[in-house]
Amino acid sequence: MAEQKSGIDKILIRILLWIPSLLIVLFYIPNGLDKLINHDQTGKIVESSTVMIVTGIFILIGVALFLYRKTILIGTSMLVLYMTFTVLIHMYKGKPAEIAILIVLATVYSSFIREPKLFQEKAPELRNK
Repeated sequence: MAEQKSGIDKILIRILLWIPSLLIVLFYIPNGLDKLINHDQTGKIVESSTVMIVTGIFILIGVALFLYRKTILIGTSMLVLYMTFTVLIHMYKGKPAEIAILIVLATVYSSFIREPKLFQEKAPELRNK
């Protein structure tokens, strides 16, 4: 009975660790696909369809790297870079940027709870310098 409960606990923990990542992915995938499919968007700072297509591909590659455990840090960096530019553009245009900032934080948080070892300090001797 104890072995079965332990297996259920492991499955439940795994599901709970993946929920924030899945929510983040549910934001980024439609965003990237929209930039690929509807690349003739108007009212953007850069209205070039080539830039929109490249941005869509960048987002989708970032999502794929974000989902794979060994490349989670690269994927997180790509997604955070994209959303940081989005925050700056929102601030430039005078639009509310709070939601975009929260998405940046949620992306880093979901990466952290899946792989907390990546965010630990590697070299403690660098702390004193």
